[in-house]
Amino acid sequence: MQMSPIMVPRRLYQAAPPVAPRTADTDGVRLIGVTLTVARDQEVFGEGEPADQVYKVVRGAVRGFRVLSDGRRQICDFYLPGDVFGIEPGCEHRASAEALTDTVLIVARRSSLGEDTDPTAARRLWGLAMADLQRSQDHALTLGRRSASERVASFLVDMANRLGASEMLELPMSRQDIADYLGLTIETVSRTLTQLQVSGLIKLAGCRSIHLRKPRALADLCA
Repeated sequence: MQMSPIMVPRRLYQAAPPVAPRTADTDGVRLIGVTLTVARDQEVFGEGEPADQVYKVVRGAVRGFRVLSDGRRQICDFYLPGDVFGIEPGCEHRASAEALTDTVLIVARRSSLGEDTDPTAARRLWGLAMADLQRSQDHALTLGRRSASERVASFLVDMANRLGASEMLELPMSRQDIADYLGLTIETVSRTLTQLQVSGLIKLAGCRSIHLRKPRALADLCA
């Protein structure tokens, strides 16, 4: 599996004034916390750091990743507007998180979502954790059993569903990010996108803009 080397950058936060906490609901989970703006490519949290906060993406996008012992990067997931992340079964983060673009987050204390304060929210938070686990299992299946074309097609279909895009897909991540998520080289990702365009399934409208010309056929390719 080919992945690129990476140097983890320092984090840069710009916090909103603390006098007016923000409130957000995601799948019934009510988050009350501060609003943070994280600059592009800056760290939200690092692997091994205390997991005492949870995060919701308001605007922008975040990548979750791990850096292997040889310096290669494996992206575990992408978090898009409306997603809650940073939920861990233990006390430490198992992966790092960085902003893909200038990103606005709501940050809440993990303790504020405990069963002793809001049992309903705690159960729904557990449901989100289970959904993340399911997505991780699906991702493992994609890496282990699918061809390059099936991986890229599956990724495009998944992103279209999560972003609510019916035809025009605007990706917040680079092709290198896609490669590190799918376990491919950037050359393979670019070549596969070109092949999908030649097949008439997509049209490359820009570096990160993709017109899904035949969404159903694209979904059939990765079924």
